[in-house]
Amino acid sequence: MRLPGTPVRLGAYPAEWIGNPQLAGPGRAALHRFYLPPTLAPLVDDPPEEVVDFVEDDNRSAIRPDPVVTLDGQPFYLSVKGIGSTIDPYSHRRLDPTLAAEMTADPEVRRRLATAPTESTGGIVTGELWLRGSPYGGQGLEHATIALDVSRRADLTDLAGMRIAPVVGVALLPAALEERLRGIHWYRAYRGRFVQEIRLVPSNVRIYFHARATVGHGVAEVFDRFGIGSDARALAFEENFVRSAIAEMTLFARTYAPTDGGRATGLEFHDVWLDKDAVLAPDGTVYFVDLEGIEPVTVERAEVRERVEEQFYRSLYEFMFAFEQIDGERRRRFGGPGSRKRRLEAIAAAALAPDPVVRLRGDGRRTELEVRPRGAEEGLWVAFPWLDP
Repeated sequence: MRLPGTPVRLGAYPAEWIGNPQLAGPGRAALHRFYLPPTLAPLVDDPPEEVVDFVEDDNRSAIRPDPVVTLDGQPFYLSVKGIGSTIDPYSHRRLDPTLAAEMTADPEVRRRLATAPTESTGGIVTGELWLRGSPYGGQGLEHATIALDVSRRADLTDLAGMRIAPVVGVALLPAALEERLRGIHWYRAYRGRFVQEIRLVPSNVRIYFHARATVGHGVAEVFDRFGIGSDARALAFEENFVRSAIAEMTLFARTYAPTDGGRATGLEFHDVWLDKDAVLAPDGTVYFVDLEGIEPVTVERAEVRERVEEQFYRSLYEFMFAFEQIDGERRRRFGGPGSRKRRLEAIAAAALAPDPVVRLRGDGRRTELEVRPRGAEEGLWVAFPWLDP
């Protein structure tokens, strides 16, 4: 499947590289590159090795429209995070070379930017400090290292049952380019290393934000794009969505491990969300893509249940909203008897049957979703209301 999107051509330059050993191998050295749009090409001293076709994806990313590898039996596409943004964060102006030149005090950088094509679809990597660990429009080494560490911890795409978009590696930008970019800022300069995060993604379809086609804004287009042409195919899509989304909502329970002194560790999300930081595969599986917000936390044993509850509820609305859109589109296209409650119950029962951490339990009227942190005693299990009469 070729991915649709606004075309953007990026120059590919050789880069210093920090790789993921799981994704190393013959031919992978060709990925040891960083990529820049024509708007930033004048800031590099040497010409690119080649110019590569991408499509826009998210605010500061681009994705190759054709698959580069098969994982989990489905195609994955090369995604580059940190290629620049076209959005001025502080006004309604377009972030382009003209605006970038206004923000730097370096006359050489201004001269170089003046030679960039202003009609290009590319954006600008700035030196503005953003989200603590990244420059605006780019990616910082701190955040990229967290994402790479999470990916190394996973079994390719499987992080304790939650699916992730794996990081292939981190490309470090040259020092001279880095210093030119650092001077392009509004108020405060990012002091760390400028990098790009090279990752593999199964599509460019997100739940709600940061994509042209989303479940929230255009579920009919999603069905068309993924070729969901029968009720059976739609039901399988829903089951995969429910299974993988609930796995994301229970990551702490899946990575729970007791430590000395009556404490416990597990993985938690920080400043990342199901609706904007995950993508959907053509089979409905949710793959979390922005891994920089996943880090281990240590809590007291008495706080384990509270941590499981907070993580589940932080994504429950996004999950239910997306499910309602997906199931509603299935019913519009193919029909289907029964109430929405019974449909969710039946789909969740099928989806969670093999899950070692989460299960449904009910008395024929009320249904609960029970989460059993991996290896934890019954006192740490948590039951969530799932369906009421």
